[in-house]
Amino acid sequence: MKELLYLNKYFVKYKYSFSLGIIFTIIAQIFMLFTPKLISSSFKVIEAFSKDKNISASVIREELLSNILLIIATTIIAGFLTFLMRQTLIVMSRHIEFDLKNEVFRQYENLSQNFYKKNRTGDLMNRISEDVSKVRMYVGPAVMYSINTIIRFTIVIVYMYNVSPRLTLYTILPLPLLSYGIFKLSSEINKRSTVFQQYLSKVSSFSQEIFSGIRVIKAYSLEDQHQNNMVSLAKESKSKSLNLAKVQSLFGPLMLALIGISNLVVIYFGGLMYIEGTIKSIGTIAEFILYVNMLTWPVASLGWVSSMVQEAEASQKRLNEFLKIEPEIKNKNPNKSIINGSISFENVSYTYEDTNIKALKGISFTVKKGETLAILGKTGSGKSTILSLISRLYDVTDGKISIDNQEISLLNLNDLRNSIGIVPQDAFLFSDSIKNNIKFGKEDATDEEVIAAAKSAVVHDNIVGFNKQYDTVLGERGITLSGGQKQRVSIARAIIKNPPILLLDDCLSAVDTETEETILNNLNEICKDKTTIIVSHRVSSAKNADKIIIIDGGKIIQQGSHNQLVNQEGYYASLYLKQLSEKELQ
Repeated sequence: MKELLYLNKYFVKYKYSFSLGIIFTIIAQIFMLFTPKLISSSFKVIEAFSKDKNISASVIREELLSNILLIIATTIIAGFLTFLMRQTLIVMSRHIEFDLKNEVFRQYENLSQNFYKKNRTGDLMNRISEDVSKVRMYVGPAVMYSINTIIRFTIVIVYMYNVSPRLTLYTILPLPLLSYGIFKLSSEINKRSTVFQQYLSKVSSFSQEIFSGIRVIKAYSLEDQHQNNMVSLAKESKSKSLNLAKVQSLFGPLMLALIGISNLVVIYFGGLMYIEGTIKSIGTIAEFILYVNMLTWPVASLGWVSSMVQEAEASQKRLNEFLKIEPEIKNKNPNKSIINGSISFENVSYTYEDTNIKALKGISFTVKKGETLAILGKTGSGKSTILSLISRLYDVTDGKISIDNQEISLLNLNDLRNSIGIVPQDAFLFSDSIKNNIKFGKEDATDEEVIAAAKSAVVHDNIVGFNKQYDTVLGERGITLSGGQKQRVSIARAIIKNPPILLLDDCLSAVDTETEETILNNLNEICKDKTTIIVSHRVSSAKNADKIIIIDGGKIIQQGSHNQLVNQEGYYASLYLKQLSEKELQ
């Protein structure tokens, strides 16, 4: 149960609903206990009439009718109070589910890039959906039935003891056996539930990966192979589910058998006590049988509740694994930071935690506000890592990054990222309209601003060619568009934000040289007062930059302007001549 202690803060948050639910439960149980008393009273009246014929039959009928009406009235009241109990406690559990899902989602958002490299999307989805749902069953039905059971047991046992302490003792004799059975089965359910949830995550991860890569699978005609893999994984998951179900199915029969034994105990020992004269009325035995049957559902529900608790603990343990992770990237400054845009790297090094690859080694450069820096280099040389460090997706291993002469880690993280417009190499678009994808950079943008940004990114003509134009809804990850169109929509999204810092990560690789030239000319106009960093493999993207640096193996091997570098022997000059000859051949 220690994993579920994490949820206590929610019970405190909703303490008024929780307390009100308990009050409704107590009152409902008191009203339910009128029925056995009234039935016992009715038996005593009948017995009295059978022994004394002088009692008027009409008096007996009136008393019996009165008891019947009271039974109906108290049952209705108890039912209404039970309804209020469910409305209070179950609604509370839905609020807790809402809060917990939001907490998990916020934690997912706060966790660093390294976290997402280590964990699969399907598993993350399963935890925020399936695992949270299991936990909801604990804070709702499990808690409600537990409270109901405890209160009913307490009240019923007290009533039974007041009627006949000896018969009460006989009645509760099977309970130790019940407790032992619950303990053993609960332990097994906990183990099997954990294993089942793990396999469910594997199925979700596998499915999500297949659906995301369906084009590649179809292209290589590997549908049958992956179908077989899915069947194998689903069979394992089914096997774990059946193993769990087998144990859970033992609860019902066990509970009902023990209740049946209790009834037999009441009838047998109650009958003996009536013969002895210890019990004066058959009505007392009837009353005890009703008490025992009132305990039938609470006792039977113990198994179900115990199962829910064990499953919830297994799920909460999986959630706690993530909720208790301290985000690597923290906002150390709650105060507002004004970002102008000058950037300085001082002997910066960075090593990726998951691979231990040293991506940057002693990088130093400065970009003033309004300047443009171009970064060129071979694949894997560390270009994109520089942009990730500026956005604080990672923190430097060694060295120092400053924005406007302030260390980057001391700036307000939200203000820093809001002041940056980034166009990633792999353009990611959401399954939404083209307009909303562009407005992602500025949610309150007008239609005129959206169109202007699209024109600057040279994608407007493509968009108006679609049937629904800017209202065209894209498929997952923007699959509706070509690679070049996705990159240009992504550029429009960054432009409309109008940030003081613009980071372009090889975002023109999928467009032709003519379109690239037009976009770069537009960007030169837009970025006059912005700090711009362009990562590229093309000299054409870098030639107009104020400063160019060449990176190889995480180190700067050349730096200068286009005119300076083209006249020096080295990577830049050879790349320029190679791309110039390729252009001439075209």
